[in-house]
Order: sequence, then structure tokens, then C-alpha cells
Amino acid sequence: MRNIFVLCTGRCGSVTFIEACRHIDNYSAAHESLSHAVGAARFAYPTRHIEADNRLSWVLGRLDRVYGNDAFYVHLTRDTMATARSFLKRYDSGIMHAYKGSILMGAQKKSKEVDPLDFCVDYCETVNSNIEAFLKDKSNKMKFRLECAPSDFSEFWERVGAQGNVNSALETWQIRHNASA
Repeated sequence: MRNIFVLCTGRCGSVTFIEACRHIDNYSAAHESLSHAVGAARFAYPTRHIEADNRLSWVLGRLDRVYGNDAFYVHLTRDTMATARSFLKRYDSGIMHAYKGSILMGAQKKSKEVDPLDFCVDYCETVNSNIEAFLKDKSNKMKFRLECAPSDFSEFWERVGAQGNVNSALETWQIRHNASA
């Protein structure tokens, strides 16, 4: 079976997704396990592995070159405003700091009148658009909404042929992991 990539903005349940996947016996699972790596090492995931990493949305061309249509892709989403409000609580660090300061070339300093929440929404819309464009020609994919996690995870379990303790995996969705909002 192929590798599985959970593509997302972050702040949308990716840690919980991987915690639930730890109840799968026929796949390994990790969150941001190679986010520090460069070159070929950035994509050297073990076979039969589930990886969630919001930074993959910035290297989708390279992910496609390595895995293409041979992987299974999950587009994990959460309500955009809820996700943006969660990012707002971490506005001056992590991916939001990089987005507003580097990717948008210091846009906040140049546009003091822009509400910080608008930057967070813009980030979410940009990442989700990147993922949607990447997935448009992929045949092994599914949409997964955090708001529908138990039913979507059951579908995911079936579609990837997961083996293990599905009941324990579903119980994991009752716990908020890495929560800020």
C-alpha cells in the first residue's frame, strides 16, 4: 500500500488525526517528522506511512515529483474563521510570522490598517487553494472536515484499508490535542 499525506493549513486537527492513526497497525504515523529536512531527505518517508505536515503545502511540486499519484492524499480542513482565529493566537510566531513577514514581504508593516485576522484568513485561503490545485488531478484523495471527524475518519479507515483498533482511533477524536482555540 502507498504512503498517505495529510495536507492542511495547520490549526485544524492534524495532531489529533495522527494520534488517531497511531491505532492503525499496518501504517506508521507521524506529525511533521521531516519538516526540518532539506533536499531528498525532506521526502524520505518510510513506506506505508501517514504524515501530517502543514508545511508540505509549500513544497507540493516536489511532493508530486516524488510521490505523484502513487500516494493517498487527505485534505484536512476546519472552518476557515475558526482556523484563522486559532492562528491569531499564534500570530507572532511560526508559520504566521513567516507568512506575513516573508512570504508577503513584510505586508503588515506596510499596511498597518489591515486587521491581523485578515492576514490569518488570507493564509488559510492561500494554503487551501494550493492544496486544491495540487489535488485536482489526483485519483487517490479525500476531503476531511474536522467538524465531521468521526464519520470522515471512518471513511478514511475504510479507503486506506487500515487495520487495528478503529474504536480507539475514533475515541481519539474526543480529545483536543495541541489546542489553542
